Amino acid sequence: MVSTEYERRIAARFAGFDQDGNGYIDREDFSAAAKALLAEFSVPARSDRGQALYAGAEAFWQGMAGIADRDGDQRITREEFVTGAVKRLRDNPDRFAEIARPFLHAALAVADPDADGRASVADAVRVLRVLGVPEDVARATATALDADGDGGIGEAEIVPAFARYFTVPE
Repeated sequence: MVSTEYERRIAARFAGFDQDGNGYIDREDFSAAAKALLAEFSVPARSDRGQALYAGAEAFWQGMAGIADRDGDQRITREEFVTGAVKRLRDNPDRFAEIARPFLHAALAVADPDADGRASVADAVRVLRVLGVPEDVARATATALDADGDGGIGEAEIVPAFARYFTVPE
C-alpha cells in the first residue's frame, strides 16, 4: 500500500474518533459519541444501558489515552494517534479489542431493542452513521459483519472487526 493510501486511511480513523473536528481526540469525543448513540436509539442517559455506554466510553478513552497520549495533556493529536495508537495497535490488535470491548458491548446493548445480544444490520448501520461513517461504507460494513446472513450482528463479530479496522497496514 502506498503511503498516501495509508495516510488517507489513518486520517479516516482519526476523524472517526475526533467527533467535534477540533483536531484532537479527547474524553469529550468519547462522551459525545455515547450521547449521540443514546439520542439515536432514544435510550435515556440515566438508564442502565445509558450508564453502561458512558462507562464504556470512559474506559475506551482511558485505554486509548494510555496508549497514545504521549505528553499527558489529555488530548491525542493526529501525530500521537499515528505514532502511538495505530502502530501499537497494529502490533497487538487484540489489545485494542479489549480496550474497545466495554464500549462496543454497551453500544450493542443500546442498538439491541429486544435484548437478545444481537443488533440488526439496519441498527448496526445506524450506529456506524452516528459515529461518522458514510452511509455506503456503513451499509457495506454492517452487511459484511452479518457473515451468516441471519440479519443479526453480535459482539463476537463486532469486536474483532473493530480491531481489524484499526490495524492499518503501511
